[in-house]
Amino acid sequence: MAVSEIPACLPPRPVTPPREKLPPKACDTHAHVFGPADRFPYAADRSYTPPDAPLATYLGMLDALGFSRGVLVQGSAHGHDNSAMLDALQREPARLRGVAVADADVAAGTLRQWHVLGVRGLRFNHFFRGGQLHYRGGIPLSVAGTHAAVMAELGWHLQLWIDVKDLPDTVPTLKALGLPVVVDHMGRTDAAAGINTAGFQSLLRAVGEGWCWAKLSGAHRLSQRAPDYPDARPFHEALVSANSEQLVWGGDWPHPRVEGEMPDAGHLLTLFQEWTPDAATRHRILVDNPARLYGFPN
Repeated sequence: MAVSEIPACLPPRPVTPPREKLPPKACDTHAHVFGPADRFPYAADRSYTPPDAPLATYLGMLDALGFSRGVLVQGSAHGHDNSAMLDALQREPARLRGVAVADADVAAGTLRQWHVLGVRGLRFNHFFRGGQLHYRGGIPLSVAGTHAAVMAELGWHLQLWIDVKDLPDTVPTLKALGLPVVVDHMGRTDAAAGINTAGFQSLLRAVGEGWCWAKLSGAHRLSQRAPDYPDARPFHEALVSANSEQLVWGGDWPHPRVEGEMPDAGHLLTLFQEWTPDAATRHRILVDNPARLYGFPN
């Protein structure tokens, strides 16, 4: 695809502070840094071109929302080159952790070096549209077995970008790998399908059994009913009821390739607070669980 044909993403909206102040050590577990492109070029075969969203801008977003910690997830616009994310981890080692991508050629020694920098998992793409992986530049789940032993040694998890309609058929593969699994964006299904589908019920069982985590993120990716996404709320509530010990929250800033209205990460955080009325449960999801999953000090 020619560069002129690659769709460009809108810039993120300015964030508004959440309705309720966050507790100390709160963590946003899903965001991306992109560029600056003159230092960290985008992959030639990318599916989208994001606006530059460098570390300083990302840290400003965390500060505005009240997060003292953050987790950066490698975005597919940079392909297999984790340099922008790793550079951010080097600059903010106490505050940040990362989830990288690694194809089958990445050596075990490289993964161990990334661990020292703050990487705590690898992300794999099992998200299909029209029979093809939806995002070019992602690493297919079939590669996970190559790295599973070293990931287990390091205490890493497998982060999975999947539409939960495909989860039931994938569960045996995931269990065979023997790694903690973190499913992005509440399973990235269509909110109109409701919570009783076989796929979402499979996610609830996996979270309830404790071998799988879910990110309470991406309401704006499940629902087109901006800005409050009421039809995404039942998915959130069902996951909280299934096992709040296995949940984390993320804003998905700067919201690349959004299909619909650009969200405000601060408003998404306020929705989390409204949809999770119990203060102890909110603290667990924002502070305790990410500390355990990503290895932040208590």
